[in-house]
Amino acid sequence: MSERTALLERFYQQYLIDQNSTSFIRQMTRKYSIGTLERLARSAARREVRRAAALSLGYVGNYESNAALGMALIDEDRGVRLVAENGIRSLWTRDGNDSQRQLLGIVMRLIASRQFAEAIDRASELLEEAPWFAEAWNQRAIAAYSLSEYESSISDCHEALEYNPYHFAAASGMGQCHLQLNDRANALECFRRALKLNPNLEGIRANIVHLERAMESE
Repeated sequence: MSERTALLERFYQQYLIDQNSTSFIRQMTRKYSIGTLERLARSAARREVRRAAALSLGYVGNYESNAALGMALIDEDRGVRLVAENGIRSLWTRDGNDSQRQLLGIVMRLIASRQFAEAIDRASELLEEAPWFAEAWNQRAIAAYSLSEYESSISDCHEALEYNPYHFAAASGMGQCHLQLNDRANALECFRRALKLNPNLEGIRANIVHLERAMESE
């Protein structure tokens, strides 16, 4: 193990002891570039280093690190996968400029407070300005699903995946919409896609098993 990777692992082990994210971020950003962290998350020999790099990207990476964490979602080590899942969800909200991210935050708060129609309106406003903002499509899909507008939600999930092929949440959401429409074949396809992107989705794995059994018994 090189001195460089040993240092990152040491920062990570200290973080596991004291859970001091501020100290971890300060130490790590002084020594490592985003590009180096992406490389280590993908290809470091030691799983602890890959975990540390994925954790770091979740804290300080921007949307440009989406592919690196997307690949980490299928790492052979479950710890890397879990860290990557937490981190990549944060990255998805970091696309765009400051005002676009602020508007996305408003949309998410509206959804949390169950103001779904207004959330759709504000998300649509954001998408008119930034049609490439995958998470805006996903959040509008969530709001549409909550209003039982399943076809609209499916369409928005599809757009989210077009712009962000690692968006396992959109694939899963699309599957849930197809279930509500009693379209089990397409639901199964979507759930399989979500699980391929993120093998940690145990609830989706259970849905796949249930659907496969139900369709075999027909």
